[in-house]
Amino acid sequence: MNDSVYRQMVRLAEAEVERAQSDLPDDLLKEAQSVPVILEPRPSDELVANGIEPDLLGLFSGHAYPDEAGYPPAPPQVFLFLENLWGYSEEDETTFAEEVRITYLHELGHYLGLEERDLEARGLG
Repeated sequence: MNDSVYRQMVRLAEAEVERAQSDLPDDLLKEAQSVPVILEPRPSDELVANGIEPDLLGLFSGHAYPDEAGYPPAPPQVFLFLENLWGYSEEDETTFAEEVRITYLHELGHYLGLEERDLEARGLG
C-alpha cells in the first residue's frame, strides 16, 4: 500500500470518528472524547503474539468507564486498524467510512460497559 492511500485512509477515519461523535448525545460525547482513538495499519506483532487476530478491525483496551481502574491503571483506548478496515471494505471509500463508524462505535460501546450481545442488539456486532 502506498503512503498516499494510507494518508487518505487516516483522513477518512478521522473525519468519520468525528462525525460519529457529533451524533452522540451530550452525556456520551464527553465520555467518548475522553478516550483516545489510535489509528494503526494493523495489530502489532505484540498484540498478535498475545492472541489478537491479525485481521482484527478494532480493539478497546484499558478499563471500561463503569469499572474501577485496575493496578497498574490501564488508560482506555480505542484502536482502529485501518489497513484491515480498508481490505474488509474492498477498498471502497464509502464502505470504509461506514466500517470505521461501526467499528469505532462498537469499541466505544465496550468502553461504556456493553457486552457483545448488547452491541449486536444495537447493530454494532
